[in-house]
Amino acid sequence: MGWQPGGRTWPALKCIGAIHTRFETSKGVTEEWHYYISSKALRAEELLHHAREEWSVETMHWLLGVHFDEDRCRVQSKNIQQNLNMLHKCALNIIRIHKRETQSKLPLNGIMFRALMNPQTLLPLLGKN
Repeated sequence: MGWQPGGRTWPALKCIGAIHTRFETSKGVTEEWHYYISSKALRAEELLHHAREEWSVETMHWLLGVHFDEDRCRVQSKNIQQNLNMLHKCALNIIRIHKRETQSKLPLNGIMFRALMNPQTLLPLLGKN
């Protein structure tokens, strides 16, 4: 495959794909292209499915990094790191459920901040009145 930049060869390459995304917001339109390579031959629907799964994983990592600053966590114990990660994911899921059920327009960090400033707001998040 001499067309590849830098003369690279990928003997197991079976699929090259591109996904075009377009977002319209009040600030305007954003368009992006995302390119993928795979060692598995994929139909367009399969490529899109795998890309969306990857995006959901990346979104979760981004949320954990932004809201809980996990990338700078200096806990040495692997068990404690895993437990903190699970607790962070549970907290995010509880807040997402609360946001969906109350149809809150606040961003996740706004809901989290309100709960931090007034612990009474945590009770509805935990399903207690």
